[in-house]
Amino acid sequence: MRNPLFVYRSFLLFFFSRFATTTASQMVMVVIGWQMYDLTHSAFNLGLVGLFQFLPAVALTLVVGQVVDRFDRRHVLAWCLAGQLAIVAWLIVATLGGWLSRDAILLASLGFGAARAFQMPAQQSLGPLLVPLDVLPRALATTAAGSQFALILGPALGGFIYVAGAHVVYVVAAVLFAAAITFASIIRFDHPPLSREPISMTSLFAGITFICNRKEVLGAISLDLFAVLLGGAAALLPIFAKDILHVGPWGLGLLRAAPAAGAVVMSVYLAQRPIERSAGKMMFASVAIYGAATIVFALSHSFIVSLVALACTGAFDMVSVVIRQALVQLETPNEMRGRVSAVNSIFIGASNQLGEFESGLTAGWFGAVPSAVIGGVGTLLIVAMWMKMFPALARRERLAALA
Repeated sequence: MRNPLFVYRSFLLFFFSRFATTTASQMVMVVIGWQMYDLTHSAFNLGLVGLFQFLPAVALTLVVGQVVDRFDRRHVLAWCLAGQLAIVAWLIVATLGGWLSRDAILLASLGFGAARAFQMPAQQSLGPLLVPLDVLPRALATTAAGSQFALILGPALGGFIYVAGAHVVYVVAAVLFAAAITFASIIRFDHPPLSREPISMTSLFAGITFICNRKEVLGAISLDLFAVLLGGAAALLPIFAKDILHVGPWGLGLLRAAPAAGAVVMSVYLAQRPIERSAGKMMFASVAIYGAATIVFALSHSFIVSLVALACTGAFDMVSVVIRQALVQLETPNEMRGRVSAVNSIFIGASNQLGEFESGLTAGWFGAVPSAVIGGVGTLLIVAMWMKMFPALARRERLAALA
């Protein structure tokens, strides 16, 4: 049966733009992580890469929301991608010129963070405008599946191409960014009226107020935030690949791709068998399994066991992602999507980039294995605390009622 989304040309352009962007970004992150560890042999510096990508999102949150709600979201997205293309071009020159340093990598990370601070809310708020509401759930699932596949392809491709040189990976990523810009630039849709609300303290903080007034939304988002913040070990993968599992860049690429592989499997399963009962309990149970899988990865000395454990983290994290996306995108009025998405991006960025800094910092103090174990145990403690703090979320029966 033909997918009804195929008749929406602008959605397909959006899908391919996002797929190319995610693939390119993941390729770049593999190379940056490997180059940083090769240059410094420091877990702390690996953590700084994540921190420098996160800080711009925090600093620009209020500005981002206003920009996305007041300007054409296609143009905002295209300019963000152009900025990342320019940074990749600079990394090519620095790598070939032999003057790439720790500070240069951190500066590039800061630039990526600033561009993505605008990119993520623009993407999140643009997607629902491209299809009718009756097919929006399928569109969200399709976009998520494509992004997860890109999370598999990007790291694996980056790791394998790295054999030919870091600059080759950057060149391929640059081509993908250029393609993404082209796709985003030719998206067409009926423009809803842009926000004319005067800028005030109320409008600036509207996204924060919206989320805080919906306790179950806040509970779901914050649970995902702290679980990934503590349990994520992405920043430490170069250490595990090189010093513990003894695999090269190709192995690092596979390790980075494993969580996304698990997420794809889970997303396909959830698309076929959606959550209909005990949604809250399933969410908390999934986060707990995520924490346990992190501990298994930390203690493993087998490359296969490590891949399976990482795949499990991605699979069970997908459950909370499904709930969070449904809440944010379907409950938010269009005129506020930019501001709400900007705040949501902080939660996502904190769990990913700030989580990388936390992992790097604790690994610098205790070592990579103890750091990952501490993160997994911390995730289990967060689950127990959140079940007491947000009892209504724990008792939630139907996911449809949430959305």
